[in-house]
Amino acid sequence: MLHHNAAATAAMLPYVPLCDAIAETLAGKRLGRVQAPQRTSLPLPGGGVLLLMPATDGDIAITKLITVHPGNPAAGLPLIQGEVDVMRAATGERLGLMDGPETTARRTAAASALAASLLAPDPEGPLLVVGAGVQALSHALAFHAVLGTPRVTVCSRRVERAKALAELLDAQGINAGYAQDPAPQAAQASLIVTATTSASPVIPEAVRDDAFIAAVGSFSPDRAEIPAGLVRRSSVYVDDLDAAREEAGDLLLAGVDWAGVTPLEDALGEGGAAPDGVAPGGPVLYKGVGHASLDLAAARLAFAQELARSAV
Repeated sequence: MLHHNAAATAAMLPYVPLCDAIAETLAGKRLGRVQAPQRTSLPLPGGGVLLLMPATDGDIAITKLITVHPGNPAAGLPLIQGEVDVMRAATGERLGLMDGPETTARRTAAASALAASLLAPDPEGPLLVVGAGVQALSHALAFHAVLGTPRVTVCSRRVERAKALAELLDAQGINAGYAQDPAPQAAQASLIVTATTSASPVIPEAVRDDAFIAAVGSFSPDRAEIPAGLVRRSSVYVDDLDAAREEAGDLLLAGVDWAGVTPLEDALGEGGAAPDGVAPGGPVLYKGVGHASLDLAAARLAFAQELARSAV
């Protein structure tokens, strides 16, 4: 069984095909063909957490085992570590291990890009990314690949990190700038991504009425990157409704009316296609807390050749 490192995993998961794979898997989830129970969370010393995330669609099964240790970066260690174990559902035969952090970064960003392609009132506008870590990078790359985003501004409280990420994006052919204060940028951007570990809002309520916001930094019920007032005036979508009810602090702290929250799969047309005429009034908020169905989609794409050979 091959253990694919981060570079190999990235090569197996290009953003545009991954976006399509997620749409297909979410369409299967809506039809009851994908089974993915809520993840198991086990507290670890030092504020760390161990996450166990299984899923299957009947053809393949996956288990993602991830640890998150907030104090690690200060000690020069990775924030997130782990792997995705991919197997044939009928036999348990292992197809391979994918790098967990790389899979997480890419499938999260691809899901946000998919949501933007389906729901953003102005998907061609400039992108503001708040945060300068792995998810900020992956989202900038995914939005550029999937939507052709013409301009990215990176904002971080640590302006030197924002500058470094902007320079990295520039080196990859993406027109990027940086700033410390996101407020002026948030008033102009039609696409906004928040990818921070902040416990309190990182953007103001004053965003464009046609703004699309992907909030992906927090998966804790007591943390919120998005102001409550902005949540309440937005059309709200989530990667998984049950998971969001437990973990989406942005929505829980805003006292959101769950009857008005829509799972992303319900925004898809037949076969995973974009529906016609998605035109909600006001901002659109997509809240991603992370769900094993997204990892399942990534695994299907990564091992498509092996699955095709077994079907012959």
